[in-house]
Amino acid sequence: MLSDSTERDRTIARARLQFLTNADPPAAIVPEGIRNSWQRSKYLGVGTDEVVVPYQPDYDRESRLVRAARPVLDRLEQALAGSDACVIVTDRKGWVRDRRVGEKRLSAHLDRVHLAPGFNYAEEFVGTNGIGVALEERRPNVVLGTEHFNERLQNVSCAAAPIRNSVTGRVEGAMNLTCWNGPARTLMTALVQEAASDIERMMYEFSTSHQRALLEAFQQVTHYGDRPVLCLGQDLVLANSAASARLTGDDHRLLQEAAAELGHAPRTRKQVQLTGGETVLMRCRQVDSSAGAAGYLLELAFADHPADQGDPRTGPGSRQEQVTTRPWPLPGLAGTDPAWNTVSRTVSRCAREGTPLLLHGESGTGKSALVRATHALTGAASAPVIVDAMAPRAADAESDLPTALLAVPTGPARALVLRNVDAVTPEQGPAVARALDAAAAQGTWIVGTLHRAPGVPEPLRRCFVEAATVPALRHRLADLPALVDCLLQRMGAGIECAPEVLPLLRRHDWPGNIRQLSLALSEAAAGRRTYRIELRDLPPSLHSPGSRSLSAWEASERDTLVQALLEVDGNKLLAAQRLGISRTTIYRKMRAYGITLPARH
Repeated sequence: MLSDSTERDRTIARARLQFLTNADPPAAIVPEGIRNSWQRSKYLGVGTDEVVVPYQPDYDRESRLVRAARPVLDRLEQALAGSDACVIVTDRKGWVRDRRVGEKRLSAHLDRVHLAPGFNYAEEFVGTNGIGVALEERRPNVVLGTEHFNERLQNVSCAAAPIRNSVTGRVEGAMNLTCWNGPARTLMTALVQEAASDIERMMYEFSTSHQRALLEAFQQVTHYGDRPVLCLGQDLVLANSAASARLTGDDHRLLQEAAAELGHAPRTRKQVQLTGGETVLMRCRQVDSSAGAAGYLLELAFADHPADQGDPRTGPGSRQEQVTTRPWPLPGLAGTDPAWNTVSRTVSRCAREGTPLLLHGESGTGKSALVRATHALTGAASAPVIVDAMAPRAADAESDLPTALLAVPTGPARALVLRNVDAVTPEQGPAVARALDAAAAQGTWIVGTLHRAPGVPEPLRRCFVEAATVPALRHRLADLPALVDCLLQRMGAGIECAPEVLPLLRRHDWPGNIRQLSLALSEAAAGRRTYRIELRDLPPSLHSPGSRSLSAWEASERDTLVQALLEVDGNKLLAAQRLGISRTTIYRKMRAYGITLPARH
């Protein structure tokens, strides 16, 4: 005779199959939460036989959530050693951030279904599962075996509970316990809720430590004057009256994003355009607490600040203001965006004066190109020497980084660029700093480039006097026509874009920035059928400006679908026939990938 749990599993499995093969809602025997999740999963077009989820290998492994969860997971890992259970923590969007497994067989299975750090287990990608349902419904839940929407997950059961911020009440992530199906599977909820509560307590302790540090820093600065001051933490915003009267919640977000991109050099400043169009000059420093980075202290200067009103050199409409907003042409580069103008002027001044500079910006934004152009404007005969901290070379041979830096020619009118400063290890830091100081002492202009400021090792921060940020392409889309013309001129005379191409390029978020734009235009130019680039010549990825990262498999599927649609002039039926799938699947995949194509004529 079958056990009650086995009979239940079979009943749920039959109900699931019936639901997938007809338009009726799930049977009443299915728990309400599972029924709702099945319907959401079916509506989203989630697959039922393969687990295909996005993957992001690069994430903050020292975030507050991860640090708060670590001691809890360490304790559970010891308690579950050798058992058929696994504990997992995800962030609020379903990205797996840590995993501890009791046995190798379960670990291998979880790897096969991509339930591992860096992958996303939100409901929209995997369908009904403990993590996805907990985040979607904001409450603890259990998903047992056959209740999973995807067949690959049906030999395990899982319980999950949301992790909330005790101060704000916001869901910060999810705690999950997964194990093989068995008789004790319904007892998992209590354990996972207790673990989630432990993580919440750890996060609260971090919050109070951060808040004390932010409050102390805020009081020290505001005690000496009435200039606008803003303190931004993850759960706390402090502003004096001079700042609160001028800023909105959206302005706080813009300033926090700008602060996260800046370094800790002594004269770190940045101009930020606020939501109302007003520009503010921001000076930033990070505030640290005993529990790590607490947030940022910002000292602000508005264009019409009372301290500036009596000075014709700095007041509104002054000559200095007009000069800073005027385009700043550089050889081989294009753009008139205010943020681009600001960084171009800063880098040009540092090049003229030989001021050591730390240059932030996402990969592909043109940091090295900006240094080369500004260095050329000084009249230097030699190009900057670039040393990559991730792959240092000296005399065409592998060497360690300090040796490679010492081998670089130095002297007046020379420039040395240390790329990927954040890749310098703490052990290398002092030796690298001495090498940079030695080059600067000989009159060499020193520039460091990196993606984000927090990665700068402490010994290297004193090597750079100023810092500037190169804006991402998605933040200067007004420059797109000029950038496209500039890049096409490099590829050859006579190449241009059809009028309908630029609107499509503007819709893309360009995570690879100008480098990605250049590669896309090169591919389109190489495959164009006429003298100009048409929509059909663009890479398939540009017809799908999705809001999430795609796995290699998903990207391949998307590209195949776009190519098939382009070959038949957007005819969905013909594309479906060529690919051997239904027209309904074509429409569903187009929605899932955000694929848009030019209208048929």
